[in-house]
Amino acid sequence: MRRTLKTTAMMSAVLLATAMPALAQDGVANAQANIDTYSGIPDFVAPGEPFDAKTCMAGQSILTIPASSAIPFIKTIADLKSKLAETLGFKHEQWENQGNPTQWIQGMEYAGNNGFGLISLLAGADPRFFEPQVKAAQGKGLKVVSSHLTGLELAAPAGVDGNTAIDYKQAGKLMADWTIAQTGGKVNALILVSNEALSTDSLTDGLTEAFAENCPDCKFDIVNVPIVDWATKIQPTVQGRLQADAGINYVIPIYDSMSTFVTPAIAIAGKRDSVKVVTFNGTPFVLDLIREGTVEMDIGENLDWIAHAMLDAEMRLLCGFAPITDSKVPLRVFTSENIAEVGEPADPAMGYGDAYVQGYRTLWMLDE
Repeated sequence: MRRTLKTTAMMSAVLLATAMPALAQDGVANAQANIDTYSGIPDFVAPGEPFDAKTCMAGQSILTIPASSAIPFIKTIADLKSKLAETLGFKHEQWENQGNPTQWIQGMEYAGNNGFGLISLLAGADPRFFEPQVKAAQGKGLKVVSSHLTGLELAAPAGVDGNTAIDYKQAGKLMADWTIAQTGGKVNALILVSNEALSTDSLTDGLTEAFAENCPDCKFDIVNVPIVDWATKIQPTVQGRLQADAGINYVIPIYDSMSTFVTPAIAIAGKRDSVKVVTFNGTPFVLDLIREGTVEMDIGENLDWIAHAMLDAEMRLLCGFAPITDSKVPLRVFTSENIAEVGEPADPAMGYGDAYVQGYRTLWMLDE
């Protein structure tokens, strides 16, 4: 009986040892399959029914309050919204700020006192920080919306009239899956987040879920750096972590504008050959860093497509239509293999095809 139990235990151990490499390979294959799905030109998917945008927006006005005008990704979207509004013939202004919630509140008050019809809280300007001001603006008849703030699975925060979301969780999964596929399941990553941004919740969930599903033995450490501290704390944080752990092979700044401070830290540490950077957003200067070789992969969003999608949702709300929750803005993985498609220097509207341009013109009935 003892011999039988011992033999059974030995056989189980052998089977487990044989199965583990196969399971690991399955995880790597799953990770690569996800990357492949998001590596091509995306399709345009209309977020709603067509409407006469120029007619219904005549005399309307929108104030966009970016999370921070100092972050290139966010500033570019706000600028593109202004250009589109000019084409459509209505007033659009930006409330310049440096990411301080007090400045966001000042923008809310400005909109309420200057006849705006809608306040657009863009990419991290979080209404949870000023819910009384949201209610005050709504009491004056303004619509208040958040855009590019939450993942698809999260509810609209703080009683806003609309919340146009992005598939942040999938972006998080893609960042993790890239590192898993590239290392064959031997990841040791430093992940930089900013917890005050609601999108961070979905991005982090995507990252941790992908590691759990495809590489449970992978190592990663998540470090919070608030947006207002990026310029002073990211570089010393990365340098310190690289010095403390020589095995780190990836730094994952979940917002690609963080890369401004990440790549110098890696260079100073003498780790450019062994520590790679993968990130998310598709900001043009970071796409150019792929061409230079200082960033390995960036999950891009077409910033012009985002501007179209945000304005589309905001106009629909002002025109009396139901709120749009899913922006239908796609993701695309950019690497050295396809970076030439974004132009040189990188253009925020290149690399995603142009079907969305005519798609929105048709939605807004601009050709009729």
